[in-house]
Parts: sequence; structure tokens; C-alpha cells
Amino acid sequence: MDPSESLPIIIAGGGIGGLCAALALARKGFPVKVLERAPEVGEIGYGIQIAPNGHAILDRLGVMEMLEPQVFYPDALILMDAVDNREISRIDLGKSFQERYKYRYFVVHRRDLHAALIEACRREESFSFEEGEVNGYENHPDSVSVTCSNGKVLLGRAMIGVEGLRSKTRARIVDDGGPRATGHVVYRGLVPIEEIANKQHVNSMIVHVGPGCHLVQYRLRGGTVMNNVATFESPAFKRWEHDYGGIDEFKNAFLHCAPQVQDLLKYFSLDKNWLLHDLQPATNWTDGNVTLLGDAAHAALQYLAQGAIMAMEDSLVLAEELERQPANVNAAFLEYQGRRLNRTARVVTTARLFGAIMHASAGERLLRNELARKRDVSIPWEIDWLYRGVELEEKVY
Repeated sequence: MDPSESLPIIIAGGGIGGLCAALALARKGFPVKVLERAPEVGEIGYGIQIAPNGHAILDRLGVMEMLEPQVFYPDALILMDAVDNREISRIDLGKSFQERYKYRYFVVHRRDLHAALIEACRREESFSFEEGEVNGYENHPDSVSVTCSNGKVLLGRAMIGVEGLRSKTRARIVDDGGPRATGHVVYRGLVPIEEIANKQHVNSMIVHVGPGCHLVQYRLRGGTVMNNVATFESPAFKRWEHDYGGIDEFKNAFLHCAPQVQDLLKYFSLDKNWLLHDLQPATNWTDGNVTLLGDAAHAALQYLAQGAIMAMEDSLVLAEELERQPANVNAAFLEYQGRRLNRTARVVTTARLFGAIMHASAGERLLRNELARKRDVSIPWEIDWLYRGVELEEKVY
């Protein structure tokens, strides 16, 4: 046996993408070591939407049984005009939707998904976790040495950079200037379902779209809490001001919305916000025995709700390619990125477009509403290509 075959594949990052990659690789017999800087691996955040293409991956990885008690299945995706509070369109998530895409659309708390993935990984004998953060790497013919920020040097068969938007590994491989600030700002809030006053759409995912802003509501943790997410485009950012996205901007962003929408702002926490960035699609993610995965490769805005799911898809495709060419890591990585570059680039660019459509104002808003109300949504063509998923081998992981 080649000595390099006994070396672990080092996965830099213990988020959703890193753990999916670790699980997929471990199931195929590869030893894996996940590096994460936190003393206890734990995913921060609120809710996450899992479309059918993501549900298919989690089912294949065998984590749905653990996750199921915390999942909520909305009955529809409803688009509302935030200005006049009228419904624009809806996608029924019932029988015909499930027949077309084979899997259901669900929402879940990020912590619950992360916990299920950790548990599944820890059941694999070839999985290990080590505290540390990648600071650099050096390629060798059949291995890679990884230097951590604490000075420790690890030897691996390969390394996968999954450190997220500000990945040091990406900065070295792609070197394109890093994250692109968008001026879009997010506030969030979780409240018990009993505190929600208007329960008209309580079993659906509802998206209120307004000029330069939108607000999303859906249930989490088995339906016991309501997740609230509000996004707006900062006027201060457009004026090139460094300090933007504050509480006053947040409140002002929804002043032109219907009273019913403004009333929802009471459900939000004001002690933290998120300044949104994405990355320009790259033409290469690979350097020798090192490659990128997830947000480190293709961070996108949230308007398609596909960021984490793209990382899940990456994981299974990468595991398949490494299984096909275990003796030639670089060739496997190049095949992996060849299968993923255009699909993920399409997600990044389409998410930007969807953001502009959702935040349309004046005549553009009226045109959006008219066209949306006229079309047949039995097949949501804008996202059909996404929800049909990716071609994978039939074998179970």
C-alpha cells in the first residue's frame, strides 16, 4: 500500500460543508481529519431552508432520521408584496411538487442540522477532529503539509479548504481580491410560535418583498418557534460610508411597507446584524493536492437559499471523484471542480438577479407583480434546474 493512502484527508473547517465532506469521504473509506478553530464545534445562526436537492443529499448521507424531529415542512412558498400586502404568487409544496422533485422542501435550525452531522461523523471510525485553524500549506508529490495558526504542522493525503467566505486557502489559490461587499444587511429574530399574532400563513414560508427590502417568516424546531429574517439595501453603503446597516437604517427600510409588515419588526433582535458579501465565480479552485469547497469556493447571496446546499452537493461529487482516482488526488480534484464550477457560478449570479427582482421598486415592482401573477407556478421554472439536483452514483454512502 502506498504510505500516502494511510494519511488523512484534512478538512479545514467544521461547518455544514466541512462535515458533509468528512461524512461522504469517511463512508467511502478515506480517513478524514476536520480542523476547526472553535474549542467546541458548533454552527451559529438561525434557520436554513433545505430545498429538494439538499434533502436528497442529507437522505443519502443518512442523517435525516436524526434530524426529522426538528424539521418543519411548510405547505407553500408564498410571495407577498410588502407595500400593498397582496399575494403575488405561491408554490404549493404538496403532492405534485414532491412527485416532480422526489424530496420535500423543509426548514431547520442550523444548530440542529450541524448537530446531526457531527453525530453522524463521530459514528465513523475513520473520522477525527482536531482544534486548529489553517494558516498555510505546502504541496508534495503525494501529500500536503498543513501549517496551523498555533504552529502545529499536519501531514495529509490532501486538504480541502472549507473555511468559508474569508478562506485563507482561497486567497492563495484564487487571489481575486476576496469577498465582494453588497450593502445588503440582515437582521434576525426567533420567537415562540405562541407570540405570533397573525397566524394566517403560519404553516407556510412567507416572503414579503418591497423596494430595497424583504422579510421572510417560517417555523423552526418542529414548528415551535418562528424564524424572522429581514434584509435591506443600505443607503449609507451606497453613499460609500464605512459604517452602515445600523438599527435606524433597519427601521427606515420598511417605512414604505404596509402596516402589517411593519408590525413584524417587533419580532427582531437588534443586537446583531449581518453584512452580506459574495464571491466572484472563479475558474479554478485547485492547487496540487488542495482544493476548495462550499463558501470558500463559491459564496453566494441568500436569495436562492442554496449556499449550504451547494456545499452538500460539492461534498458528494468530490467524494465520488476521489473514489474514482484515489491514487491521483490532483486529477480527482480537477474532475470535481469541472463538474461543479458552472453550476455554482450559476447560483452566485442568479442569486444576485433574484435579489434585484425581490427588491424591485416603482415600475419594476409593478411589472414583477404582473408577470408573476400571470405565470403558471406548477413548475417553478426559475429554480427547476436547481431542485432537480445533480447526477450522482446510485450507491448509498
